[in-house]
Amino acid sequence: MKRKPNFRYIVFALLAVALIASVPFSLLHTYRTGEIYALSWRFLEDIPKRLTGPGRFRFILQPTVAIILGIRSGIADARAGKPPFVFAFLFDHSQRWLLLKHAFGQLSALLAMSILLDLVAQFLILRQMFALPALILGPVLIAVPYSTSRSLTGLLWRPKATQGGARV
Repeated sequence: MKRKPNFRYIVFALLAVALIASVPFSLLHTYRTGEIYALSWRFLEDIPKRLTGPGRFRFILQPTVAIILGIRSGIADARAGKPPFVFAFLFDHSQRWLLLKHAFGQLSALLAMSILLDLVAQFLILRQMFALPALILGPVLIAVPYSTSRSLTGLLWRPKATQGGARV
């Protein structure tokens, strides 16, 4: 029986290919300039190019999807009586890995797509690809909106109380 390829595996395979393809660009840049791109001034100068060049729509789409997923998880947290995500992550050491595992399970394909899209945008804009900036920028576009919206939703969403004080 033939098994249908999983979307997540396809995204991760494409990401692996793109990250491997970025290695020669990084090595060539370091050889020519003597600097590591992610730690250079050029990296900071190139950030505005990413906001205006091809792929700029991802700066709206990816955080929006992350916010929607965060709201959904925040509602589930509130219904289960769990503390807000960021608060629990920072202060409840016993739950930290479980929270990370759950969040990564929800966001892994989105994180991989975010990194992959950043690499593609780098190639279209800069004609080069650098893995480290993509590995930083991609997750920031996802993790910050997700954790913020999940925490705020968990704080604000409270199930309505029924008569007698029981929660629904």
